[in-house]
Amino acid sequence: MSITLKQMRYAVAVAEAGHFGRAAEASSVTQPALSQQILTLESLCGTPLFDRLKAGVRPTPFGREFVTMARETLKSAEALEAFAIGRTGKPARALRFGLIPTVAPYLLPEIFPALTRDLPGLKFTISESRTDALLDSLRDGSLDIALIATEPGGAGPRLVDTPLFEDNFVLATPSSETTKLPVSLAALPPERILLLDEGHCFRDQTISACRLDTERGAKTFAATSLSTIVEFVANGQGVTLLPQIALRKEASDPRIAVHPLNDPAAGRQLRLVWREATPFAATFQQIADVIRGMRGEAAG
Repeated sequence: MSITLKQMRYAVAVAEAGHFGRAAEASSVTQPALSQQILTLESLCGTPLFDRLKAGVRPTPFGREFVTMARETLKSAEALEAFAIGRTGKPARALRFGLIPTVAPYLLPEIFPALTRDLPGLKFTISESRTDALLDSLRDGSLDIALIATEPGGAGPRLVDTPLFEDNFVLATPSSETTKLPVSLAALPPERILLLDEGHCFRDQTISACRLDTERGAKTFAATSLSTIVEFVANGQGVTLLPQIALRKEASDPRIAVHPLNDPAAGRQLRLVWREATPFAATFQQIADVIRGMRGEAAG
């Protein structure tokens, strides 16, 4: 019996997730199925690839080397697949689509009906992660496209992007408070501004828009999701910025009041990103066009 590409993909997924359950979810398989494949792989290798710990799993020294080589093998296999089917300009498998957490729950309900309607031949698998992780996944070939809110940068294979639309920010306050309009971000007390935790690009964009220095930004409350922040605002614990796309979901609570800002620079540009060396650039442009069109319909 030989080692398969599927087993290599599962080993890489476990190494990245540090947990069998999360790796199975990311791989769209059941945990027992993934675990069995890893056990088979370890039997073929004659040694464990992962140490099973109470808090999760981590690669053994052999496992680290195996995963490094598996990534290179998977990249080569995907390049060969892309070459073989590249003349059609359309992928034969599901596209691996990543989105940042401050976009995914708000746009996915709109994006997928539009993509299914306008591009019925495409299938997708979805993952959600922070910007740096999505860009790393694009570069190592484990993602095909990503929807982010910053310009892609960094070392490694070149990425290209196309702008989708502007997502302006608004101020969310407790509805019980009186807010002077128009809202000036410079006048907001820094200690009342609630932020996402470090690593979220929306946190950095909020700090920039509110002109918070690094020290003040580090001392403010930090949450793992916008929903958590909104609940604190509703309970009178502070104020926060919200992206326009989040209002339908996050600002429906009557305890929340939403106010426009008088700073036109307070916002972000959403972008679709992919590797430059792809045979599917035309398809990715079509996806971008559908998303732009969907937003135009929503605005209309």
